[in-house]
Amino acid sequence: MQARRAMESLPAAGVPRESFGELLGQLANDSAALVRDELALAKQEMREKLTAFRSGLIVMAVGAVIGFVAVLALCAAAIIALAEYVGAWQSALIIGGVLAVVACTVALTGLSQLKRTSLKPEQTIETLEEDKEWLKELT
Repeated sequence: MQARRAMESLPAAGVPRESFGELLGQLANDSAALVRDELALAKQEMREKLTAFRSGLIVMAVGAVIGFVAVLALCAAAIIALAEYVGAWQSALIIGGVLAVVACTVALTGLSQLKRTSLKPEQTIETLEEDKEWLKELT
């Protein structure tokens, strides 16, 4: 986008050229506009990433609450069924131990998914590097 502006500002054949001071002033203005645009892009990209992250967390929380209620009902049924073969406290202990193992597995899986989520504004960093190269070419 900035490169296009720079090309449009080049004088046509037969048109007087701008002075060096004017060109430096234009470069400073274009550079400031570029920085403002890049900051706006970074803010927008972060907003989009945070919105997606928040949506995922909300869905995960709702699923966890529903799953918790289901697990409670299933635990009660399993404890009652197992109590016919062993004592009530023993069946509660067995079911509780199995659920603790399952809970640790699920929690570690969720943690690994959250670690893979990147909040780094990759597109902005890429365009900033392109802009840096463009500015180097101009100077």
